[in-house]
Formats: sequence, structure tokens, C-alpha cells
Amino acid sequence: MILAPNFPDDHAMHLLMQLLHEELGLPERKTLSLTTSINFDLGCDGSDARHLMEALEEQFAIDLVDYDAYRYFQPEGFDVFLKRRAKGRGDKAPLTIGMLYQAVKLQRWDTKALEGIS
Repeated sequence: MILAPNFPDDHAMHLLMQLLHEELGLPERKTLSLTTSINFDLGCDGSDARHLMEALEEQFAIDLVDYDAYRYFQPEGFDVFLKRRAKGRGDKAPLTIGMLYQAVKLQRWDTKALEGIS
């Protein structure tokens, strides 16, 4: 794995990258940066995304009360009830390594803060 210049080099990031490697398998020849999205650039979706976020919540004690999986990921399989709840949420937002890193440091998911929404 190749890390971009100025990539954080602290304990939290090392643990996060280890988790991403275990859950997703990181590409060997792609440069990763804080703006690398796990859903678009790394292809994380469905059950992989659910497992990753569950592991993130458990390992880092992150409060995911404001986290909305449908904002970033397609639902697993086809379920008419999931489709109904996800209506109007077709365009997915990127979920980046930087957002995960900030959530780890804050120990909570704050969508507005993590996405830089005013």
C-alpha cells in the first residue's frame, strides 16, 4: 500500500489502516490519501460496509447515532422495505478515510462535521 505525502502517522491511523486492511483488503499499488473514499475508490458496499462500520464502532467505541448507511452505501440484497426507507437516497456521498479517521478521533459520527457541511 502506498500512502500519500502528509498522511497522518499516529497510533489511531495505524489502527484504522489495519482495520481497513483486515475488513476490505487495501490495494497494493494504489496511493491512499485522506480523500480516498472507501465506497467509490475501494468498492466497499453491502455486507462489507456493514461489517466494517460494526468493527469500527466496536474497536474504537464510536457513537454512530448520526450515521446513515444509506447515505454512503447500497443496501444488501433486495428488500422491498429497505427500498421504501431508502427512497430519495439514490445519490451516494463519498465516505473517505479522512472521515473515518476524524470519527475515530472524535469517537462519534457527526455527519455535518465529517462532511464539512455548514
